[in-house]
Formats: sequence, C-alpha cells, structure tokens
Amino acid sequence: MEFKQSLAQRIIIAFALMSALVAGAFALGIVATVHLVEEKLISAGLGGDLQRLLLMDSMSDWSHRPEPDQLFYFSGGPGDFALPKDLRHLDAGFHEVFRDPLSYHAMVEIVDGRRYVLLQDQSDFEERERVLFAVVLVGFVLSLALAVFLGWVLARKVMAPVVRLARQVRHRDQLLGLAPPLAPDYAADEVGELAVAFDATLGRLRQALSRERLFTSDVSHELRTPLMVLASSCELLLENPGIDQRGRAQVERIARACEEMRELVQTFLMLARAQSEDASMSPQQTLKQVAEDLLGLWREPIESKGLELIYEPGTPLDTRYNTTLLHAVMSNLLRNALHYTDSGFIRLTLLPGGFLVEDSGVGIPEEKREAMFEPFVRGSEKRGEGLGLGLSLVQRICESRGWSVELSTMEPNGCRFYVALHGKAS
Repeated sequence: MEFKQSLAQRIIIAFALMSALVAGAFALGIVATVHLVEEKLISAGLGGDLQRLLLMDSMSDWSHRPEPDQLFYFSGGPGDFALPKDLRHLDAGFHEVFRDPLSYHAMVEIVDGRRYVLLQDQSDFEERERVLFAVVLVGFVLSLALAVFLGWVLARKVMAPVVRLARQVRHRDQLLGLAPPLAPDYAADEVGELAVAFDATLGRLRQALSRERLFTSDVSHELRTPLMVLASSCELLLENPGIDQRGRAQVERIARACEEMRELVQTFLMLARAQSEDASMSPQQTLKQVAEDLLGLWREPIESKGLELIYEPGTPLDTRYNTTLLHAVMSNLLRNALHYTDSGFIRLTLLPGGFLVEDSGVGIPEEKREAMFEPFVRGSEKRGEGLGLGLSLVQRICESRGWSVELSTMEPNGCRFYVALHGKAS
C-alpha cells in the first residue's frame, strides 16, 4: 500500500491515531465505570433501603415512609402505596424507570407473590453523569489536539535533518569538484547513513560530469583545426573563376555546413567550461543584438525557400547574455523552423523576458512534443540534413543557464517555441 502523504504528515497522523485510541479507551473505561457504579453501588444501596422498609413494618400497617427522594409501592397497597400499572411488569432486581419529565432507579423485590418497588429520583445523578461525559468528551478532544500539536513539533524536529540534507543535495554547488562531503554534518544514525550514500552517489556523478566536460572540451578543441582547413579551402575554391555554377553551389553548401559545425563546436566548448571561466571569457550581447545578427544570416536561406521572415522587435530588456549560447538557442530554433516549413512564414518576436519563434510548418504531434527535446529525435517529416540534435542542444543550453523553453502548436498548423530568459544573464 502506497502512502501519498509526506513523512511529516504520517508522523502527525500516527500521533493523532495513537492519542485517539488511548483517549478513546480511557473515555470508554470511564463510561463503563459509571455504568458499573450505577449497576452495582446504586442498586446495592437502593436494595438495602427496600430491605429496611420490609423489616421495619408489617404488611398491614406501613407507618414508615421512604426517603424524600424515594417512592415506595407494593401490590395491594393502600392509597399512595398502590402499585402503578407501569411498574407491574418489572421483574425482581434493578431497573431504570422513565416518567416524564423525571427518571428513576428502581429496585423490585417479590416476597410471597407480592411485588414491592422502591423508586429513587436519579435527576441529580444524571446531571452529574452528563457533566462527567462532557468532561470526558472535552478531554478527548483536547488530548487529540495536543497529540496533533506534539506530532507536528516532533515531525519538524525529526524531519529537520532530512529536509536540510535534501536542500544540500539539490544545491547546484554539490556537482562541483570541491564540494565538501555531507556525512560529517550528521550523526551516525539513519540520516547519517543516507548522507553517506548521497556522498558516494554525488562523487560518482561528479566524476562522470568531469569526464564528460573533458571529453567535450577536447573533442571541440580538436575539431577546430580541420574545420578551419575546410573553411579556408572553401574560400579558395569560391575565388577560383574556373569553377562552374553547380560546383560553386556545392562548395557554398559545404561552407555553410562548416560554419554551422563551427558554431556547434563553439557551443559545446562553452557548455564544457566551468561557470566562472564562462562568465569571464565569453562575449556578451543583448537579445536584440543577437536577433539582428541572426536575421542577417538566416534571411537569405529563408526567403530563397519562398517563406516570409517576420521580425517583431518588441521591447526587450537591455540585459546582456552569453552571446555564444543565446546565438545557438535562437539559431537552432530558426533552423528547425526552416527545415519543417514548406510555405507560409517564420516569425521571430522579441519580448521583455525572452523571445518567440513561430512557423506555419507541419507542426509536431502532441505525443511527440516532449520527446523532441531528446537527442537524435526528429519530426515525422524526415527532411533537411540535421541529426536531430538541435532541439536537444537548445534544451541543454537552457537548463545550464537557468532559462526555459516551451513548445506549443499554432492554429491551423505550425509550432511555437517560447524561450524565457529569466535565469543567468552572463
């Protein structure tokens, strides 16, 4: 059975249930005791009074009267002692008799076929009984409230180290290589064992991240040289007047691919750098500057495909962002829109807190939207020359910078990507 409540809530519930059981058992014990007293002590006292009345007088002359709060009747008795009809059915022993508006305890004795009944007013007893039950009920409610309060206090005290450990584990600095271990801050108990387990797991995670950064940095750095050779060769070929139109188009295609690869390598290298190095070494530009640079690069391929490029500058903030990473995010979204749009428009809209890239392309089915941000996942229309890394890279950059990217559909068709730049500015 799976509990949906938090551990603190379970502790409070456990305290409340335990208090309800204990206080309930105590209350039931009091009620049972009251009834036992009523059954045993009162019946014994009332029976003794009835026996004294029987011994003090003969059957023919009853000169002795019962106590002021008592009524005495017997079969065939004269006047006030005549046995009323509502008491004739009572068997020998102790009973409760209700006569509106009063109630009585009754003791019945049968001697030689004659029925003797002694009634005693129990109004005072019932009043005390009601007071007692009210006290028991108030005590039950107060004990339950006290149990909930104590459970809440104990839950906070018990859960405090767990909550602190969770905050430490979630902190971004825990992935840094110099992050101190967690276990020394906790006692050698269950929470301490959990901290030791987290230290071991975080240690393996730091090693994996370090290996990934080194690999990405090394590969990105080593790819720069052959890409520069390719770019230089393309420039030389394009300066050759003897190359025909078809060959020139192929060389230009290779040059564009080299430029895109160079940007991709630069982006991966930037992601592999440490945070402090990133902030101090990377160029900074505003959202509007990056957008205008990319419009100059993408206007020609977009319009040559017969699409309309719409730019809405809006009123973006003057905040400066990492040029390489913001350039990569916006460029990949424009490239994705170009690949999957055959007719219509591509619109870039700048907003105070981010930007929108919208298109009138084939769109993305709802069941594939989340998967589109995974590596090597492409739309159902396998077009273009991409490997399906563009949106994955966008997601990774946004996560590293504290930005966010949201995908929604356009009506009647198309995609809308909204990037919120509410994270780091550097």
